[in-house]
Amino acid sequence: MTIVGDRPAITGGVDTHGEVHVAAALDRIGGLLGVREFPATITGYASLLGWLGEFGDLGVVGVEGTGSYGAGLARHLTAAGVRVVEVNRPDRQDRRRQGKSDPLDAVSAARAALSGKASGAPKGGDGAVEAIRALMVAKRSARRERTEAINQARALIVTGPDELRARLAGLGPAALAAAIAALRPRPGAVPGYATRVALRELGRRVQFLDAQLGRLDELIGPLVSARAPGLLALRGVGPDTAALLLVAACAAPRRSRHPPARSSSGTGSTAAATARPTMRCGGS
Repeated sequence: MTIVGDRPAITGGVDTHGEVHVAAALDRIGGLLGVREFPATITGYASLLGWLGEFGDLGVVGVEGTGSYGAGLARHLTAAGVRVVEVNRPDRQDRRRQGKSDPLDAVSAARAALSGKASGAPKGGDGAVEAIRALMVAKRSARRERTEAINQARALIVTGPDELRARLAGLGPAALAAAIAALRPRPGAVPGYATRVALRELGRRVQFLDAQLGRLDELIGPLVSARAPGLLALRGVGPDTAALLLVAACAAPRRSRHPPARSSSGTGSTAAATARPTMRCGGS
C-alpha cells in the first residue's frame, strides 16, 4: 500500500442530495474502506471530511453534482485543500443491474476519481461565473415577467373601452408601458374603471422590471468583460450571449479536450471554439 508520510493514501467519492450526502472511501487499489451518510450542512461537510481523513491522507474526492446539490461540499473540500473532481452520473448499466443505490453511487464516484475517469474541475460556485449565473437567473425571470405583463396588457386593451383601444393601438412595448403606467383611472363604469386600473398596474410593473433589468445589466456587463474579454469582441456576441456561453461552458462536464465538431451550417461552433481559451472555469 502506498504510504504518504505515515498514513496510506485514500480516495473519496460522494453521492450528493438535497438533505444528505453519502460518502465512500477507497484504498489505493480500490478496496472499499467504508460508506457513510452525512447531512448536507456545513457541520455535515466537516464531519464527512473528518471521516474520510480517518482512513488516511485524502488525495482526491469525486463529487457528483458540484453545480447543484454538491456545490457547498465542493467549496468546503476545496477550501480545506482537498482536490475535488466532478463525477458524472453513474453508469446506467450498473443502475440497471443493481438498481438505484446511494452507497453504490458513492463508491462509483470514488472509483471514477481513483481511476482518473473523472478528472474535470468542479463547477466552481464561488467565482465570477457563478456570480454571472446567479444574476442571469434573476434576469431571465424578470424578462419573462416583463413579456408576460406586456402580453396581458395587450389582451386587456383588445377587450377594453373603444377610446382606450384607439389611443393605445400600434404602440411598441416601451411606449405602451409608459402610456398605461400614466393612466389616471376615474371612477365610472365598473368594467372600464377596473380595466384602466389593471392596465396602470401592469404598466408600472413593466417599468419596475425595466429598472431591475437595468440594474442587473450594470452588474453582469463588467463581470463578463473581466472574466472573458475576448467573447465580447466576437461579432454578434453581446453581454447576454457571452454570459450564457460562460455559464454553459462551466456547467457542462468537460470530458474531452478535442474542439467541438463544426455544425453542418458552419455557424455557431466557430464562435464557441474561438472563445474557448477565454472560458476557463475553475473557481475564479
